[in-house]
Amino acid sequence: MLAHEVIKRPLVTEKAVEMSEGADVKERVYFFEVDRRANKGDIRKAIEELYGVKVSGVRTMWRHGKTKRWRSKRIHRADWKRAAVTLVEGDLIDLI
Repeated sequence: MLAHEVIKRPLVTEKAVEMSEGADVKERVYFFEVDRRANKGDIRKAIEELYGVKVSGVRTMWRHGKTKRWRSKRIHRADWKRAAVTLVEGDLIDLI
């Protein structure tokens, strides 16, 4: 897969921004929505290629889609995968 296919978008939530702008450079973590088929190695290569940084760790999590109501039907949104990426000390990604 290409790097742009692996990384769908950066997640800009309150918690994600707080963790990426932490006071301690060692604990900065960036969150991304990634392709469901991507493994940790694919994610690591894609981040290094797209942002020009060195990745020290990747953690992946499945997020289950919510059940919503639309008219008289129940609709289930798709499950998706997110990745928490930790960089080598000194590297930064400017998302905002």
